[in-house]
Amino acid sequence: MKSAITFKSVHAVVRLLVLGAGLWGCAPAWAQQPLPRVELGAGMFRIEAEVAATLEHRMLGLMQRESMPPQHGMLFLFPEAQRHCMWMKNTLLPLSVAFLDEQGRIINVEEMKPQTEDNHCAAKPARFALEMNQGWFKSKGLGAGTLIRGAEQLLPYAR
Repeated sequence: MKSAITFKSVHAVVRLLVLGAGLWGCAPAWAQQPLPRVELGAGMFRIEAEVAATLEHRMLGLMQRESMPPQHGMLFLFPEAQRHCMWMKNTLLPLSVAFLDEQGRIINVEEMKPQTEDNHCAAKPARFALEMNQGWFKSKGLGAGTLIRGAEQLLPYAR
């Protein structure tokens, strides 16, 4: 039940940010700053990921983006291991999300349709979520148990 409460709280904060600040057509100042990037590895594959380590950046995610290069993604860092959930409101790209444990191993991968409010959740407590273009993990043969190298080094930066 705690995950549903957390999701609803985040949903409420996002609504307040968007509606209260009148930001329908533009992003807030903190969202206009480029996010730090990190190189990750999965098997023989290289991933260039933007890092969303703060609540503000996690809430914005990949919203309003029209495209993303094939080997690029976004790594969400969470301050605690929980059954985190993702959703696709205002996200234009179809995405796959891999939920990762504290060591960076994939717990589960979920396929997400653009512009929906469906919950896509970790099967067990996760510390990271890695979003890539839809089908990326499947096309590379990467699934539960696969190590995403480099993620675990970022744990101290989650806020």
